[in-house]
Amino acid sequence: MAEAALLNEIPSLDISDFTSGNAALKAQFVQDLGTAFNDIGFVSIKNHGLTETLRNELYSAVKAFFLQPDEVKKKYEFEHLNGQRGYIGKGKEKAKGFKMPDLKEFYHVGQPQPLDDMPHNVFPEENPNFTKYTLEVFETFENTGRTLLKAIALYLGLKEDYFEDKVKNGDSILRALHYFPLNPDLVPEGAVRAAAHGDINLITLLMGASADGLEVLRRDGQWIAITALPDQIVVNVGDMLDRLTNHKLKSTIHRVVNPAREKMNTSRYSIPFFMHPRADMNLACLPSCIDAQHPKMYVDMTAGGFLNERLIELGLKKS
Repeated sequence: MAEAALLNEIPSLDISDFTSGNAALKAQFVQDLGTAFNDIGFVSIKNHGLTETLRNELYSAVKAFFLQPDEVKKKYEFEHLNGQRGYIGKGKEKAKGFKMPDLKEFYHVGQPQPLDDMPHNVFPEENPNFTKYTLEVFETFENTGRTLLKAIALYLGLKEDYFEDKVKNGDSILRALHYFPLNPDLVPEGAVRAAAHGDINLITLLMGASADGLEVLRRDGQWIAITALPDQIVVNVGDMLDRLTNHKLKSTIHRVVNPAREKMNTSRYSIPFFMHPRADMNLACLPSCIDAQHPKMYVDMTAGGFLNERLIELGLKKS
């Protein structure tokens, strides 16, 4: 089958195959996950640990926060945090290589018990459910992400626990996103909800959004729409894992397009979990991913150094 046909939709896998104790199912999951991340960089995952009830409670809390007046939300925006915790207002972030800011606002929640110089969380006092459910989902997705990284390690020929000490107390972030309603006659030319980009981190876990709009760039240059089914999450490779594997596992470019004119006056909510390692993780390309046909593509860098570089490029941090 031609690649174009294969990539019209992303593969769907069941993470319980990996954890079932059945060696054959586990090996097949590892192979299928690696193949998907080789081909397109995205996969749908079932039995991920997030219940429908928890998902609905989280979205309710997130919507309640963003429906508040801007002056209330701005109480939780602190420039010195460089967009790593708390509220980040409209027009603050732009995709790498783009001059026009994305049409969105968002809120970042990180490690519940930060270590060393990691920033502490900032929570809205008006919304106790926001605190409760963002932390519950953070813990759920961090555990799911660790399991997926074990499968990725095996696919790469590494020890299963290769990533464990690198992501323990890592810089992971749960991002509550609000793509606010738009006036179709006032949208700046070229401005979109999220311009084409690759994620910074190792892997991203994304529950279903409140509306369509997510698109992935296929390797033949075509954009395809991606929608998570109610019982699944979408997982994609980030730039850090791409660097580590010398582009063997591909950080796929994706975007969130503006809705049709008649739907521009509606909100879109999305809540991705960005799984980051600790800042001191070495992202130098794995020797096993370098050969004559695949020469080393990236300079050596730590995860912290790479994150700092990207925060400056995104406009969240001054150089």
